[in-house]
Amino acid sequence: MEDALRSIPGCQDVTLPFWDETSDDSLNKGIPQALTQKDFVLDGQTIPNPLRSFVFPKGIVDHLSPIPDADYSKPKGYETVRYPLSGLVGTDADRTATATHNAQFPNYDTNVGLLNDNIRNWLNATVIVDGKPIGGGHVKDKYAACLDAPNYTVFSNTTSAAAWLDDTGARVVPIESPHNSVHLAVGGFDLKNIFDASPIDGANGDMGENDTAGLDPIFFFHHCFVDRVFWLWQKKNGFTDKLDIIPQYPGTNSVDNQGPTPGTAANSWLTLDSPLDPFRLSKGAKERPYTSQDCINIETQLGYTYGPGSLEPAQMAAAAPAAVAASGARTISVRGLNRARIRGSFLISAFANVNGQRRHVGTEAVLSRWHVDGCANCQTHLEGRAAIGMHPLGQAAAALTPEQIEVQIRTRDGVLGSEAHTRAMASLAPAAGKKLFKVELR
Repeated sequence: MEDALRSIPGCQDVTLPFWDETSDDSLNKGIPQALTQKDFVLDGQTIPNPLRSFVFPKGIVDHLSPIPDADYSKPKGYETVRYPLSGLVGTDADRTATATHNAQFPNYDTNVGLLNDNIRNWLNATVIVDGKPIGGGHVKDKYAACLDAPNYTVFSNTTSAAAWLDDTGARVVPIESPHNSVHLAVGGFDLKNIFDASPIDGANGDMGENDTAGLDPIFFFHHCFVDRVFWLWQKKNGFTDKLDIIPQYPGTNSVDNQGPTPGTAANSWLTLDSPLDPFRLSKGAKERPYTSQDCINIETQLGYTYGPGSLEPAQMAAAAPAAVAASGARTISVRGLNRARIRGSFLISAFANVNGQRRHVGTEAVLSRWHVDGCANCQTHLEGRAAIGMHPLGQAAAALTPEQIEVQIRTRDGVLGSEAHTRAMASLAPAAGKKLFKVELR
């Protein structure tokens, strides 16, 4: 992306900045104004701000499903949207529902305010239940916690982190977890009666779906921050020049939960020498695919670094949360969830009955395709999993029993297993019995 920008005359030194998602400004105000303001003044002329949306120069077609209602097909001229708007236009029914939904939000500045409210609620612990603040999205806390991951394998992805919990009993927050949450916070997702910003039914922005997330300009600013956190983790843990992948570990296979791996055969174990197609490295007259070995050290191998921001080591030294110790480091493990029964991205939320009150413990965001059943690769890794720390409950977590824990799977079609969800899924996947997933308390 930077090379493409630098190909423009006069832009040879341009670099992509990162959106510091855990800065005080983001926690208090939401998305930087440069990424949301409607217009921009350039050379004395007012133009539409190119960082707030992207207009498709050609249409895209959802080829993943044999089902006629290809939800994520979008035509030439489509403009990306964010929460609280919807961008589903693949079918006549979608277009009608989207037009009706978006007509409720005609004022751009008001919509930006709603978007920033949603972002703040995901980043902070400002969730209100029964009129009381009880913890919440905790995305800032997740970014901080992932810096403590003991190795690259479990740091990198949710599948490996879930396996680590099974093998060692230790909960690790992988960087993929807060990364996913920000995607759904920007794209929009309904989590009724949990976040106090009154999230809006029908908000289906482009950042919330794998199919189109990379076409929203904010994608790059988000991923630059994720890349920066990756580098902070490397520096903190002594992995600036060497990374290790646990051989043949869950989450390191080309058909594992992490999705398809371009240029790699199905059911192949991934290593640091696996090709990173389509990225090519030229050395003299020879050209070959990049591998992870070529880009471990961003400073010496890739020639860039990051300036100061939040989550710096000096800040983190004084930020060890006492609540984690008070909770006894207990974890709610969710496994065995059949993703074939779910259309699109979804949320896994845990609640606890504490002294007769329903308390929200935490939520994990899962980025997923609209048509898992129409994707051959997806069929090889249908299990959805989550590990949710109980530290927001403090000392109350230590005495809880499994009977006091409730897990809710909220999908685009309603709560998994509800009547509305069953009706929506009737033509897509048969019922799989009453036991939809397994919950363990550790």
